[in-house]
Amino acid sequence: MLEPFTLEGTHVRLEPLSESHVPALVEAAAEDRSHYRWSYVPDGTKEVTDYVRDALAKVASGAQVAFATVRRCGDAEGKDRVVGATRFCEVSYWQWPPGAHHQRNGVPDVVDIGATWLAGSAQRTLVNTEAKLLLMTHAFEVWGVHRVALQTDVRNKRSWAAIERIGGKLDGILRADWPGADDTVRTSARFSIVASEWREVRARLMERLAQG
Repeated sequence: MLEPFTLEGTHVRLEPLSESHVPALVEAAAEDRSHYRWSYVPDGTKEVTDYVRDALAKVASGAQVAFATVRRCGDAEGKDRVVGATRFCEVSYWQWPPGAHHQRNGVPDVVDIGATWLAGSAQRTLVNTEAKLLLMTHAFEVWGVHRVALQTDVRNKRSWAAIERIGGKLDGILRADWPGADDTVRTSARFSIVASEWREVRARLMERLAQG
C-alpha cells in the first residue's frame, strides 16, 4: 500500500478518498445524471458508501490510489467543493531479471488512470484537465513510471476524443472487457502515454489550462 498523498493545483485538489467524502459525493453525483450514460457513477447514500468502501479496500490491497476531486472555490460562496472522484488503477510493480538496472522498490512501474467521474457542473471545465496534469506529473516525474494507461467504453466517442486530444495513443480494443454501465458486457478502447511522450503531453495540458 502506497502512503496517501494530496495533489493540488490552481483549480483542483485531489485528496485521499475517505468515508467522510460520502455526503459531498452523493450531492455531486445527483447533480445531473444524464452525463453518466457510459460510466457507472453511484447514486444515493448507500451506493456511494459501498463505492467508497470498495475503493478503500482496493487502496488497502495496494492495487489502487483513490482520490476525491475537489474544485477549489467551487461553490456559490467561493468555498472548495467535492465534485467527483478519480484513481490510479492497476498499480503494477514489475519484477525484472536479476541485476537489471531498471529494478526499483516501493514505486510502481506502470499505472492506469480511471474510475473518473465529475458532477455535471464540473464537466467541460479546467477541473478534469488539471486533475489529469496532476496525476500524470506525479506518475511520470515522482514515480518515474514507464506508462500511464487510460481506457473508455468503445461507444463513448466523447471520452475517446478527449484522450486522443491530450496525446493518448490507441493500443487496442478489448472485447468483453468490463461490466457496462448500461448492463451490457463492455468493449473497451485502451490508450497509453509512455515516458518518452510525457513532455509533449504535458505541454498540451499546460496549453489547455492557459487557454482557460
